[in-house]
Amino acid sequence: MTTFDDRERAFENMFANDQELQFRIQARRNRLLGEWAAVKMGLTPEETDAYAKAVVQADFEEAGDEDVIRKLVGDMTSAGIDIDEPGVRAALDEQAVVARRMFIEAQ
Repeated sequence: MTTFDDRERAFENMFANDQELQFRIQARRNRLLGEWAAVKMGLTPEETDAYAKAVVQADFEEAGDEDVIRKLVGDMTSAGIDIDEPGVRAALDEQAVVARRMFIEAQ
């Protein structure tokens, strides 16, 4: 029975590690996306850092990416940037690849 218990604990640990990694990749992706948007809006380096953090925080409002997309579309439109939801989604996908690559290369 201990072999089964050991396997169960190993799978639970693996699942927890996978979930933590996914969370970290998603947070990095959101930060990169915030930096991308800040450059488009012409923000200063200090403003860029603060905005990237705000984008990461926006992801905690609801499950999924809709809260982040809504924030970026609203902020960029207010700043006079011509962008729509599909444009932000494309940037989100691009930054997800970059974030994942960053974690893979770090390991």
